[in-house]
Amino acid sequence: MRCSFVNRTYLGLCGIAARIVVKQWNQHVTVEIVILAMIAAFLGLRLYSVLGRRAEHEEEPIQGRFDNPPGAPRAPTPQQVEDVDTFPPRMPQREYPAADPMVERGLRDIASVDRRFDAFAFMEGARSAYRMVLEAFWEGDKDELRHLCDASVYESFAAAIDARNEAGETLENRLVRIEETAISVAQYDAPMARITVRFRADIAAVTRDAQGNVIAGSLDDAIEAIDVWTFARDTKSPDPDWVLDETDEG
Repeated sequence: MRCSFVNRTYLGLCGIAARIVVKQWNQHVTVEIVILAMIAAFLGLRLYSVLGRRAEHEEEPIQGRFDNPPGAPRAPTPQQVEDVDTFPPRMPQREYPAADPMVERGLRDIASVDRRFDAFAFMEGARSAYRMVLEAFWEGDKDELRHLCDASVYESFAAAIDARNEAGETLENRLVRIEETAISVAQYDAPMARITVRFRADIAAVTRDAQGNVIAGSLDDAIEAIDVWTFARDTKSPDPDWVLDETDEG
């Protein structure tokens, strides 16, 4: 009877001691796991901070399939970059209006020595100059003509204006529209560039005498006029303007 009590007491104490040991061992293991996890996290953050920065600076971005959709502008090719750096630059096709080979060759010769030259811009300027010269002549504005024409053409216009004034006549002309503008000749004879333009326009013209009576023409009926004008520019001059160098009828 006493042995049984002793045995139960001994076994109970052993069980309590075992639970205490297991509990202490579990706590010890848990602390070690926590410490190891903290060390691993710290090392991971350090590696990410180092490798992440290097990846940002060293890796090239990968182009996605939506980065350059069909129809979007593409990056220039090495050949295109070479063309831009070429002097004189290769002129795009837009720089040359529809013309025969001789005219196109002349335009290319002019563009090779004048990098600012643009044939389409020249054509717009020629149309404006055509209107400005005609209106200045009709109104007798010699100062405007002096800026738009070279010396010989200016003298011709000035002489016609003087003769008209002496006769007491005035003009009431009006440029209705310019129907057609085309380059017929283009040539470069260093240092001068010359371009001949053919204008086809509708003009309403009236001439009055000193008393204001209509002696010629009608503002109601426009007539077709064809003029062939040559514009010139010294390519060595800093002045970018072209001047009217020659006039003729078509």
